[in-house]
Amino acid sequence: MKKTMLLLLILFAELLQAQTAGGKVIVDSLYSARLENPMGEATTRALSVYLPPGYDNSGERYPVIYFLHGFMGDHTLYPQMVDILDHAIEKKKIRPFILVISDQKTTYDGSFYSNSGLFGNWEDFTALDLVGYMDTHYRTLPDKNSRGITGHSMGGYGALKIAMHHPDIFGSVYALSPGALAIVREYGPNSTTYRDLAAIRTAEELSNSYFPRVIVAFGRSWSPNPDNPPFYCDVPFEYQGDSLVTRPEVLAKWQANMPVHMIEDNLENLRQLRGIALDWGRNAGERFTQQCNMFSQRLENANITHFAEEYIGTHTSGIYTRDGRIPNDMLPFFDRYLSFESD
Repeated sequence: MKKTMLLLLILFAELLQAQTAGGKVIVDSLYSARLENPMGEATTRALSVYLPPGYDNSGERYPVIYFLHGFMGDHTLYPQMVDILDHAIEKKKIRPFILVISDQKTTYDGSFYSNSGLFGNWEDFTALDLVGYMDTHYRTLPDKNSRGITGHSMGGYGALKIAMHHPDIFGSVYALSPGALAIVREYGPNSTTYRDLAAIRTAEELSNSYFPRVIVAFGRSWSPNPDNPPFYCDVPFEYQGDSLVTRPEVLAKWQANMPVHMIEDNLENLRQLRGIALDWGRNAGERFTQQCNMFSQRLENANITHFAEEYIGTHTSGIYTRDGRIPNDMLPFFDRYLSFESD
């Protein structure tokens, strides 16, 4: 009788440990020839890969969520992020999955997940090299319907853009408070941003600014120019003396990379996606609320089914917490739209 009770206690303890054990994070790296560039951007990038509880012993294959970090971010999976991933699986908000974040922090603070050529082809790295690496080095389900792409801020922008271009690779997309969807507010000519940028002459001065730094990152991502020092890019609005001049050819390049203006050219691609969603905080700042509303309205006008939600919060509040957007909105969305089984 005592042996039976002891055996039951051991089995119960093992079951409890299996239920409460968390996932693990592997820090990996990937070299990409697509990132080769003449401007000194690193071509080997760090990756953080979250593997769900039981990965080592299950032998199963898992869907992958590709998470794109924001401006000035990197690949780091902070403990609170790991906690909410574990929590979401434990509470059955989503079935076990793999999540990966690649380091796309550049010398200009963020790649904007775009093919710059001069500074590297970051969209191709993400959609082709990173996906290919995950499928050959981890037990993934190598099918578009088992791949979701998401991200916050710059990462939300990248998720929408890459999903619009690559519905053959990703089946669903969720953008958390995406930026850079259109030229509005501080990105536009009626702000002080371009006057401030005109007064900046050095990289140090640029690093002490914010919106001019973002504008240069846009320029290096979408309109690089090796013949235009010190920042080696063009911008659509610039001051010549006290006069603001618009450069239509540069503006066209920027709009070709901004999702609000990409919809009509990518309608068939958008229709191939199983699920599309975005959200944003009401108090994130007008540049976010305005451009997210614009993007959702244009999707609606194009008859593209999607989910769009404005919630009470800022650009960063209520996202990376157990009661926040990631475990209660984004991950349940992917539980619904990802395929968790092999075809």
